[in-house]
Amino acid sequence: MLLKRLTVHFGLDENVKSSRQIAYTEWGRPDNPHIVVCVHGLTRNCRDFDFLAEALEADCRVICVDVVGRGQSDWLVSEAGYDNYLLYLTDAIELLRHISALGSTNIQLDWVGVSMGGLIGMILATQPVFPLTSAVPIRRLVMSDIGPLIPVSALVRIGQYLGRDPRFSSFKEFEAYLKKISNPFGPLTETQWHHLAIHSVREFDDGTYGFRYDPRIAESFKRHLSKDIDLWVEWDKLHVPTLVLRGIESDLLTSKTAIEMKTRGNRTQIIELPGIGHAPMLISEDQIKIVRDFLLAPTLA
Repeated sequence: MLLKRLTVHFGLDENVKSSRQIAYTEWGRPDNPHIVVCVHGLTRNCRDFDFLAEALEADCRVICVDVVGRGQSDWLVSEAGYDNYLLYLTDAIELLRHISALGSTNIQLDWVGVSMGGLIGMILATQPVFPLTSAVPIRRLVMSDIGPLIPVSALVRIGQYLGRDPRFSSFKEFEAYLKKISNPFGPLTETQWHHLAIHSVREFDDGTYGFRYDPRIAESFKRHLSKDIDLWVEWDKLHVPTLVLRGIESDLLTSKTAIEMKTRGNRTQIIELPGIGHAPMLISEDQIKIVRDFLLAPTLA
């Protein structure tokens, strides 16, 4: 595994740096034409995918991205930039241009997204002309616990903890808090929880510990707490084979929405996972097998 950085030269307005660094990890052979891009949830980071990437790297070139404002990537000048999905799409496109230029020809591109990362992939996959150097379309899409309709009640719940930006006097206290608020991730081993904590923490100059993301993301997020997010118009344009994983206890991807996704998306598989809420993190062996089988299957119905 290599940790790399890409400088993106693009600014939407005065709220966005015209030049910023996007961090990502790369697994597998750099000349492998089968590329899998993994993108995390709202305040998570690329190291969430270490377990999945390790399971895929013998067969794929795996790229796991820190979205701007998260993990090792740069923070924006103003929180207003975090409210613009065009920014996230642009950064993703620039990264894909970069990795496709450095890699093999005849690329097959798959996208794995947890929550927010799934939405980014969904929107990219619906673009009529994918703006890569060689116009590589997304071949298969994995969306973990996200869909085209997000209930405002779930958004409000997330907003309640997102804006706290707590600090802790020890890493042990931070890890315990992370496990508490992330309980909906489902049963993980102590090793897996520790891995998430190690790569989620930031140690401040005063010796306290907090989360490794820009807390101003919360201010941007709060602008969406008045109504459901409705992206059915994007979903109806999606025609690539899509695997949707849903935590049965999830309030963000409801059973009703999942059923409608299956009805309206004739190339969509829905798999529900018991004992999990929002969101399945693709860390446990059973979830990794589901994703791996989907991405590596020679053909799909």
